[in-house]
Amino acid sequence: MPAHPAPPFFTGQTLPDGQTFDAWPEQPLLLSLESGGIDWPSSCRNGTCRTCIGKLESGEVRYEIAWPGLSAEEKAEDLVLPCVAYPCTDVALRRLD
Repeated sequence: MPAHPAPPFFTGQTLPDGQTFDAWPEQPLLLSLESGGIDWPSSCRNGTCRTCIGKLESGEVRYEIAWPGLSAEEKAEDLVLPCVAYPCTDVALRRLD
């Protein structure tokens, strides 16, 4: 049985406002948010300043850098850095500010 191809993009949602955006697997979530017209705080765009930190309420992400600016405890609490997080599924994000 042939494997199903990955979707060209996933669906993203911001909480609690429910804004939706196309979450492209080949670009960081921050770029997808901005492409969708969603204002999300950001600064460095390389995973160190933590301005964009949010909570991943649902879904999965991956990182292409070895260790983004999150502690093991923060990762366990489902905190993510959208500037360097790539979606693997549909996602729902909550801003922390």
